[in-house]
Amino acid sequence: MTLQDGEPGMVVRIDSVGDSKLKNRLMTMGLIPGTRVEVRRAAPLGDPIAIRLRSYNLALRRNDAAKIQVTKID
Repeated sequence: MTLQDGEPGMVVRIDSVGDSKLKNRLMTMGLIPGTRVEVRRAAPLGDPIAIRLRSYNLALRRNDAAKIQVTKID
């Protein structure tokens, strides 16, 4: 499952960040394997999505979120 597939309110753990131009930037912002992330909401047209990790909110485009492998946690 990827972060793009997450529904609002879902809590996931990052498994890996796929290769992309933004990989280093995303990892610098805290999107590293093992991090707990809560999917907050999506924009009215579905892009971008808002997530909560560590102590802040972050907006990601869906095509960037599609490169982040996650596992749903309870």
